[in-house]
Amino acid sequence: MKQENRLKRTMGLMEVFCVASGAMISSGLFVLPGLAYSKAGPGVILSYFLASILVLPGVLSKAELATAMPRAGGTYFFVERSLGSVWGLFSGLAGWFSLALKSGFAIVGMALFAEVMIQWFGGPLLAQWQIRILAAACGLFFTGLNAVSVRHATGFQVLLVVILLVLLTGFILFGFPAVEVRRLEGFLSKGWMAILATSGLVFVSFGGVTKVASIAEEVRHPGRNLPRGMFLAWFIVTILYIGAVTVSVGVMDGQELGQSYAPLSMAAGQFMGSAGFILLGLGAIAAYISTANGGILAASRAPMAMSRDNLLPSVLARVHPTLRTPMFSVLVTGGFMTIAILVLDLESLVKTASTLMILLFLLDNASVIIMRESRIQAYQPKFRCPLYPYLQIAAILFYILLIVDMGPAPLGISAGFVAASVVWYFVYVRKRVRKVSAAMHVVARVTDRQLQTVTLENELRDILLERDAIVADRFDRLVQDCRIIDVSGRQLAEEVFGRVAEVLSQRFKMNESELFKRLMRREAEGSTVIAPGLAIPHIIVEGQERFELVLVRATEGIDYPKTDEPVRAMFVLAGSKDERNYHLRALMAIAQIAQEKDFEKRWLNARGVEGLRNMVLLSTRKRDHE
Repeated sequence: MKQENRLKRTMGLMEVFCVASGAMISSGLFVLPGLAYSKAGPGVILSYFLASILVLPGVLSKAELATAMPRAGGTYFFVERSLGSVWGLFSGLAGWFSLALKSGFAIVGMALFAEVMIQWFGGPLLAQWQIRILAAACGLFFTGLNAVSVRHATGFQVLLVVILLVLLTGFILFGFPAVEVRRLEGFLSKGWMAILATSGLVFVSFGGVTKVASIAEEVRHPGRNLPRGMFLAWFIVTILYIGAVTVSVGVMDGQELGQSYAPLSMAAGQFMGSAGFILLGLGAIAAYISTANGGILAASRAPMAMSRDNLLPSVLARVHPTLRTPMFSVLVTGGFMTIAILVLDLESLVKTASTLMILLFLLDNASVIIMRESRIQAYQPKFRCPLYPYLQIAAILFYILLIVDMGPAPLGISAGFVAASVVWYFVYVRKRVRKVSAAMHVVARVTDRQLQTVTLENELRDILLERDAIVADRFDRLVQDCRIIDVSGRQLAEEVFGRVAEVLSQRFKMNESELFKRLMRREAEGSTVIAPGLAIPHIIVEGQERFELVLVRATEGIDYPKTDEPVRAMFVLAGSKDERNYHLRALMAIAQIAQEKDFEKRWLNARGVEGLRNMVLLSTRKRDHE
């Protein structure tokens, strides 16, 4: 990525937490408990708990992927790099529209809440078509707002989330004493299948926790702040969700709760009067605004990322020269959201958004498996998901069960996304994209074939160098430019020296035979094997400011004279006399690399010469910038 296209890392742990938790606290809490109660009864509390547990594998997998590839785009970027362009296209489209639907859900929540407020103060009952028109108008308003560049200050987002957390904490603390245990009777009266199905329905409530991965490119120290912020948000919001739903179920009449579109506000009105109703109402409105506006903002960036990867027409990445917004992308996103609001009822809207989110979480877990099994050297997440691969496999199976239980309409829409992705790939993408995914690395490893391109390996390497703020020094530049010899079969040191001499003769424009003699003479003066399996031959050449490095790997070993254990790693140094000081620094760099944990294992397992090169470039040695 070009320097001018990179985003600045300005977000810390507090901002990550607030973005993740703010994306969760919305209609899933302020509207959905009523609909969920009508399906699961008091067991809705358990449905929210199960949804929270089911989202956790996705959070863990997303945290690993985000710390390995902290790039804008989130699931789209991870899936495209791991499973290829077809699934990347699907995940991009699904992520795009699921966020748009989630924003639509929040906007419908605003409209429904407006109706409840009108009735609370004695106003008339609104018809369904009036609610939809009101919601569509709100959607168009937020679309226009984003189109003219509404940029939320991080401080405002933090303040908004803090207010929401304080309001919900107060609601729970004041509400628990008012809970009537009798209202919790018949906890499992609707049956386990109803509770499980409802957990799939409310899954959308927790899906926002990983949205912060889409802005990973803007997070400082992403290896530390991303997983901590995501887990903290998941834990705290889960407690608030379960506590708030428990209070709502415990203080409201079941029939009234099942028909309510503002369950928390109505519940607050039961034990705090009009002040509680209004207070929770203001909190709901704040959550709706944050989710709706932020959702359109995030959703409209998905087609931008796909467009930059040539998966969608370039017009979607076009930025308005004056407003500096992706105008066309925002308008398309807002248009789809408005149509969904007008066409889909609340339950279909929620189920479709939840189904798409579950599919994306499924793909996140599959991506972790693919990335790990690809054995790409440059895949080095700062956070590693525990219980691999059992957790990922179990999560995928549970997600499939939830998706099947969603019903025909959401499944049909999701299948339509898959079909559209495949068709679009063959019509538009295939002739424009020539990438090798991590899945192809797995195939290559299983079939023992060498890939002809290392685009992904090098891209991940560059991402890690930026993530860890590694500034290349002279030794890194030598490695970038050096020749690497991958020796097959068991060979003698003399044979390998011959191949090294051939490489150096091309670099120095010197006689190959003379270079070979110098290598042999240096070895005769004293063995260059400095550790078991590691040798550093070095010679002096004529001229000034001349220094070259050659890397040699021999998986089956090189037989050195007077050495029992074969050499498998060779770093050959050749330089002029005026480079003696640097020669010592290069030796120090090699020593640090060789002392890293599992050096020999990683050296032998690296796939091809570029895998070896990237392994050395990504070492944690101290860089010399003098």
